[in-house]
Amino acid sequence: MHKIAKKSIQLLVLLHILLSGGTTFAQTLIDVKIDSAAILIGEQTLLHLAVTTDKDKNVQIVIPNDTLMHGVEVLYIYKPDSSVIENDRLLIKQDLLITSFDSSLYLLPPVKVIDEADTIYSNQVALKVSTFPVNTDEPDEFYDIRNVWRPPFVLADYYPIIFSALIVLFLICVAGYIIQRIRNHKPIILFGKEEPLLPPHEQAIRNLDRIKQQKLWQQGRSKEYYTQVTDTLRKYIVDRFGINAMEMTSTEILTIIRRENEADSVYENLKQILQLADFVKFAKLNPLPDENDLSMMNAYLFVNQTKQIEIETTLTQEQS
Repeated sequence: MHKIAKKSIQLLVLLHILLSGGTTFAQTLIDVKIDSAAILIGEQTLLHLAVTTDKDKNVQIVIPNDTLMHGVEVLYIYKPDSSVIENDRLLIKQDLLITSFDSSLYLLPPVKVIDEADTIYSNQVALKVSTFPVNTDEPDEFYDIRNVWRPPFVLADYYPIIFSALIVLFLICVAGYIIQRIRNHKPIILFGKEEPLLPPHEQAIRNLDRIKQQKLWQQGRSKEYYTQVTDTLRKYIVDRFGINAMEMTSTEILTIIRRENEADSVYENLKQILQLADFVKFAKLNPLPDENDLSMMNAYLFVNQTKQIEIETTLTQEQS
């Protein structure tokens, strides 16, 4: 009876060992390695974690967010990488970037893995953190902090500033050109070759001839007719006398022209045109045909009596 009980106990122990062996094969394992076990203060090294478990198990690696232990900091936690290996097992790899700013020999704490109901701890690795070697026997080797060095001059570093200044200068020139063309009542964009500028009186006579040929007032377009005639005379006054007549009222133009000795004889002619033009443009007056013809005749007369070509001709004859 005693022998039978003893054999039963041995059988139960053998069965327990067999069952335990099968369970051990299915356990979760964790291994920790370090890239460099000796670093200087402030240097960095990688801590490699490798977890092996069953493919269907849900495991959790417990990693501190910022401090592995007192004196050892966690700078970055890389994403885990999983792969299926032999025997239908799952291998999880994960790296930690660590550093230290205190010189010492650290025995890093084991990494904990929660395997459903069990908790597994990894092996421990050592990390030696050293300071920079200093020779205390030679005090002359200690130097003060060096001054900030000025970088060498590199023209390419100033390219953005130079290009920006050139672009701003170009835009200023373009804006000045456009403003000047608008003030002179000229087109902003030139199409083809620009004709040479004529003397003020020749340009005025040419414009009056063009207006006369259009026969505007004969078509009932009196306002357009007087607008073109007065604009031609205003432009002529600008070029001939240097007066900004384009921005002045008729009264202001007549006041200034009256002071010009050269225009004294034709002052009344200009007055007749400007006053009648104001009545047409602002009071919607419809002049008689004789008044329209008189206005055109007075315009020709004002230009011819105030032109400068006669003075230039006289000077040329005296020099010859």
